[in-house]
Parts: sequence; C-alpha cells; structure tokens
Amino acid sequence: MSTATLTSKGQITIPVEVRNDLKVDAGDRVEFVQISPGRYEFVAATSEVTALKGMFGPAKKTVSIEAMNAAITKRGAAAR
Repeated sequence: MSTATLTSKGQITIPVEVRNDLKVDAGDRVEFVQISPGRYEFVAATSEVTALKGMFGPAKKTVSIEAMNAAITKRGAAAR
C-alpha cells in the first residue's frame, strides 16, 4: 500500500508507483469521486471525451444542433 502525507497547505505528493499506474504526470488533472460517506476514489481525469460515447446507451431522441442552440438560448435568457 502506498501512503502520502498531507502538508499544512493541503497538498500531497502522489507516490511514483501510483503515478505510473494511473499514467499521470505533472499538469495532469485528477478527480476525487465520493463513493460513500468518508470514502473517496482517486481517478485520473486524462480520458478523451470520445471515451464517453455510448456511456448511456443509444439516444432515445434525436435533437438537431438548431434545437440545442435554441434551448441553450432560451435557458440562458431565463437565467438573467
């Protein structure tokens, strides 16, 4: 098991074996995902957005770009 120490500034150094396993390097983003109260999972946020394709199954409804833009415009105007 790898361990790290929290500094007074709230920083930690990720052990080299963990960095290598997650394939993260300086400047890469990571996420802390809560999996239960008081328990978090440390995840490398280095995936390409295309990896999300199909995550929720096939689309139930097809929407045009124009319809999306209209919905965004309408919602943005309502927020003001």
